[in-house]
Order: sequence, then structure tokens, then C-alpha cells
Amino acid sequence: MSQEPSTPKHDPAEHAASSRADEDIASAFVRETEVIEEAVEDGKKVRRRGIYLLPNLFTTSALFSGFFAVVAGINGDFTAAAVAIFIAMVLDGLDGRVARMTNTQSAFGAEYDSLSDMVSFGVAPALVAFTWILQDIGKTGWVVAFLYVACAALRLARFNVQIGSTDKKWFIGLPSPSAAAFVAASVWTFHSFDADAVGFKLLMLVVVAAAGVLMVSNIRYHSFKDIDFKKPVPFVVLLAVVLGFVMISVQPSVMLLLLFGAYVVSGPALAVMRKMRGTPDA
Repeated sequence: MSQEPSTPKHDPAEHAASSRADEDIASAFVRETEVIEEAVEDGKKVRRRGIYLLPNLFTTSALFSGFFAVVAGINGDFTAAAVAIFIAMVLDGLDGRVARMTNTQSAFGAEYDSLSDMVSFGVAPALVAFTWILQDIGKTGWVVAFLYVACAALRLARFNVQIGSTDKKWFIGLPSPSAAAFVAASVWTFHSFDADAVGFKLLMLVVVAAAGVLMVSNIRYHSFKDIDFKKPVPFVVLLAVVLGFVMISVQPSVMLLLLFGAYVVSGPALAVMRKMRGTPDA
């Protein structure tokens, strides 16, 4: 007679021990990878474990938009790449405000935001501009693209060490999001034209190089942080904002290029005016 194969019996004690071992491994992984930072709360220095989720979600979304811009640029979809950089710019402006509104600021969030900015406003615009037209210029093209990336890194590093020591009304040097927006708007506007023309290549060389140099310059740019959005304003101000949105929606690439181009030029223009009047920069 044939015997049925006996089914192995599981020892409950062995199963429990295995579960505890798995839990120990998971607990050890969480413990070893946990973020611990020192913070001052109510005048006392405390050690805080973990990170705040909400502001870092915005930062992660901005980082994703910057990476998507790089991928879209490599694939030749320069409109999508430019739009992704602008989306990253909006998200970057939101994460800090959300952190302040919800009282969830942290050193980790500040460092993460800076690294995200390096990808979205340093690497992405340079690579998008390079894959579109600067690569046609050869060595000069990639040198200028690298110049922009290096200046963005230096700009972010300088900004991080100067927080709290400068007048909040002004940025020292062109902010990296504005520099990225200027480059992205230029690519978005001009890529539909004859990109083989020498004039476009020289123009983009100037745009990328100028944006990079202005980021590390000592030229002051208005930060608009002194605007009080809680105060009442005349009705015509709201009307002007509505008209601005309408104009941007009609020709977004051109209007954004004009807007950020004007902001880029405003720094040197105001510096020249102050020099002519003999007004000190400080």
C-alpha cells in the first residue's frame, strides 16, 4: 500500500522566533536610518527624531520635476522640459511657506531643499539648454553649461551660509530659480524657430553664461519679501493681476521670458542707477 506523504509540522516556537528576528531586523533598519537632529524649542536644545512629511513632499515633487526636465530634454521634448522647470519653481516656493505655516521647519528640510534646488535650477536648465542647442557649438557649449551648473552650486552654498545675515528685502546675486526660469523660458520660446541659425547659438551662450555669472555676482535683486499680502490693496491691483494671468495664458513662453528677462535685467539696471546717483549698495 502506498503511504501518503506526511506534511511537515511547523513548530509554533520556531515560527515566533523567526517573526521576532524579522521584527528585530526591521527595527534595526529603522533605527539605523532614522534622522536625528538638534533643535531649539522653548529656549532649550532638544534632540528630535524623524522628519516632517508635508514640506518634504513638496520638495520631493520639485526634485521630481527637475529630474523630469532632464529626461524630457534628453528626449527632445523641450516644451515639457521648460514647463517642468517652472513647476519645480512653484513647488520650491511652496515648501518653505508650508513649513512656516505649519511650524515644521527643520535643518533636514533646509538641506534637502538646497539639494533639490541644485537639480531643478542648476543641472536641469544647463542640460536642457545643452541638449537643445549648446551641444552644436562643441567644447564652448559644454563649458558654458558647466559654468552655469558651477555658479548655481556656488550661489546655493553662499545663500545657505548667509541666511539671517543679510537684508531680507534683497537677494545678493540672481536667485537660482529666477536664473533657471530665464534659461527655461528662452529654450521654450526659441526652440520652435530655426535652431540651426548661428544667432540662436550665440544668444543661448550669452543667456546661459549671463544667468550663471549673475547668480554669483554681488548685484542686489529685490526679493519681494517685504510685500504684505494681508494688507488691503486698491481694486486696480487685483485687476492688474488678472490681466497678467490672461496675458501669460495667451503666450506663456513669450510672456514668461519677458517677465523673467525684465527681472534679470533689473539688478544691473538698478545697480547702475545707484552708481550714477552715488547711492551705496549696502
